Amino acid sequence: MGNVFANTAQWLQLLSVGWLVRDLTDSFASSGLLVVTVGGMTTLPTLIIGPWAGVLGDRVDRRKLVMGIQSFMACAAVVFALVVYSGHVEWWHAYIYVLVSGVCWSTTLTMRQTLVANTVPREALVNAYASNTLTITGTRMIGPFIGGILITTIGFTWNFAIEASLYAATVLSFLPMKTPYFLQRPADSGGSPWANFKEGIQYVRKQERVIFHLILLGFIPNVLLHPVWFMLPIFTVEVLGRSADVGGYMLAVTGFGGLLSALTIASVGFGHNRGLICLWAVLLSSISIVLFAHSHWLIPALMLIALMSLAQATFRTSSSTLIQSIVPDHLRSRITSLHLYSQGFVFMSSLAVGLLVDLTTVVVALTVVGVAGLVLGLISYMILPSVRQAR
Repeated sequence: MGNVFANTAQWLQLLSVGWLVRDLTDSFASSGLLVVTVGGMTTLPTLIIGPWAGVLGDRVDRRKLVMGIQSFMACAAVVFALVVYSGHVEWWHAYIYVLVSGVCWSTTLTMRQTLVANTVPREALVNAYASNTLTITGTRMIGPFIGGILITTIGFTWNFAIEASLYAATVLSFLPMKTPYFLQRPADSGGSPWANFKEGIQYVRKQERVIFHLILLGFIPNVLLHPVWFMLPIFTVEVLGRSADVGGYMLAVTGFGGLLSALTIASVGFGHNRGLICLWAVLLSSISIVLFAHSHWLIPALMLIALMSLAQATFRTSSSTLIQSIVPDHLRSRITSLHLYSQGFVFMSSLAVGLLVDLTTVVVALTVVGVAGLVLGLISYMILPSVRQAR
């Protein structure tokens, strides 16, 4: 339930700041760049904060850390809602807010994932992670759908006020939470934070090379393909000729695709070829983006963006469960943070994609992203046998 509220808030923020910046910069020549990069700003702090958040998560109470950070975010969202309500909001205010949110998100995301493994026995881990993915994909159907309607009817303020209430609800949901499968660190795993950091790096580099290869593979869906989400406001207006309510539907339907993936995995599992599924998911996601770029009618566009989301959700669930089933609990937060580290580069890819949109068109930019993902996915399929064989 905590993840339902936290993820709904995150998707509502992604929709709202994207359309807010677009409205504030509509007359700017660089509007496309600003709209795309404001979404990528959320992940930028992961480059610095992410690995150390993993170290912190293996040294302190993970549940209490999440509760403290989400309380702060509730206050920050209230402040930003008041700024928007005042009528004096500028596009760079949104950038500051998203950057602050990104620092908190890059910390709590690692904790909220590792806490799943602390609440269920090992044999239930795959189903639990798939069920947890429902809180990401399912909320993407709710938050943007309602948020898009609110933007077109009463403006932006209430979206950020609702976001604040969702963070507060996250804290309340975590209050009664128990972690019976949390394991204390072994006596020989102490030392300084720097020593803990190096321990996590060495584990990936020397003991479990398949994790390192999964991290490399994750750069394709998590960095290269991820800016597609941020281009949806531009695609909705320039290609489909629609407004923010349809933009909300576009983002919401991606949740439906992810929901199908999560329900399938939670019900029937993966089989024995999780690594191969990761590779197939990358290829399917890339192909669907290329086709989506050239869909000028609403229904085909909705179907293809849902297919892309289904493939990306399948990749993230399969790679996450594969890694979580390998690592010991005293290293869990650190390895999870390294697994998610690639998301910190989304800002750079968003910057490049935003420039490409302004220099060409959103259709060209989407096509380039999809083709690049397909080429890199095929190369990965050929040169990463450890991933193909991972069970």
